[in-house]
Amino acid sequence: MSTPLFSVQHLHKHYGDVQVVKDLSFDIAPGECLGVIGPNGAGKTTTIRMCLGLTAPDGGTIHAMGLQMPRDALAIKAQLGVVSQMDTLDPDFSCAENLLVYGRYFGMKDAQIRERIPALLEFASLSHKANAKPGELSGGMKRRLSLARALVNDPKLLLLDEPTTGLDPQARHLMWERLQLLLQQGKSILLTTHFMDEAERLCSRLLVLDHGKKIAEGKPRDLIAQHLEPDVIEVFGQGAVALATSPLRDMASRVEVSGETVFFYTNAAPALQQALAAYPQLRTLHRPANLEDLFLKLTGRQIREDA
Repeated sequence: MSTPLFSVQHLHKHYGDVQVVKDLSFDIAPGECLGVIGPNGAGKTTTIRMCLGLTAPDGGTIHAMGLQMPRDALAIKAQLGVVSQMDTLDPDFSCAENLLVYGRYFGMKDAQIRERIPALLEFASLSHKANAKPGELSGGMKRRLSLARALVNDPKLLLLDEPTTGLDPQARHLMWERLQLLLQQGKSILLTTHFMDEAERLCSRLLVLDHGKKIAEGKPRDLIAQHLEPDVIEVFGQGAVALATSPLRDMASRVEVSGETVFFYTNAAPALQQALAAYPQLRTLHRPANLEDLFLKLTGRQIREDA
């Protein structure tokens, strides 16, 4: 890795007796998208807040662009762009006015901001909505406007906290396209997400958190190869669950049951498929292992309530 644009070392954070971030370290290189994934309560949002200087760490250091957080918080924030989970657009201002007012927070002159607004609205595919207020926009349009607003100060690093949550597939794909364009332009991105396809599409590296600790780090395909068998065969239908304790389980390295579906993680997919042909009443799906399988193996299938 080249000299990091952003570096977190041995970060700790407690809330009362609960340690929500435990000895967390990571770097972000220029032009890199680092994805942070983990269950609810894993420490993702708390980590983002510490990176932004909104929450003080109990230990560890955060360096960005040669500066240190929180000592140089204002100078660091001047080079960051942020898209939070929640909509923070001003409902009383038009799209163009939201960009104008936000730019003023960075000490930018109105003339400089107005010069940037047309390109930002075009980037967000919102040129035709320049005078519309956020209440007149769809969910996808609001997220794209939030992204455009985060770019008003031409930041070096974008911190995106679940930026596509709640969007339909078309809106999500358009956001991905815009984020990929930013990466091609040399921007760096720190992305938290619950969408594994989003992480695999956008992230050059992934950080997997659970209970505040880093439990895995690496390129998406490398992590899959390191932690998983290459093939997954899902079996579902009446009587499928019984196969989990049948002789067929010996043809898989690992077998998991979720509801009425049995997951066979295997290095011997052809032989297992042949054996499953003896159960024509069951439906099967053969696919390569993916990031969702990795996530579930490392963090478990149990539902976590919001922390």
